[in-house]
Amino acid sequence: MKLAQRILAFGFSAMLMSAVAFGADKKGDAKKGQEVFENSACMGCHNTDNDEKRGNAPSLKGLFKKAGTTDAKVIDKVNKGGNGMPPYEEQLEPAQKTDLVAYLKTL
Repeated sequence: MKLAQRILAFGFSAMLMSAVAFGADKKGDAKKGQEVFENSACMGCHNTDNDEKRGNAPSLKGLFKKAGTTDAKVIDKVNKGGNGMPPYEEQLEPAQKTDLVAYLKTL
């Protein structure tokens, strides 16, 4: 194998391992997501057991039953915040966000 082919093969292997390590193929763990929800500020603002808002924060009960709700949109909102919600892009790891989405799907 030539040097360039070895470098390319190594790079591809590293990218694949990185994707697996960061949960690219993971669907998320709802139990871990509940822990993220309860241990971050989410629980202080958002209801999960009824449809009532807390101040400006909407209830998250049935979030994924609403038309147009996708994993990507929820993660984008978590990352960027808005309407009084702070951004969590730097506070949560990618796997935590995936777990959080898995939990929100159970509500």
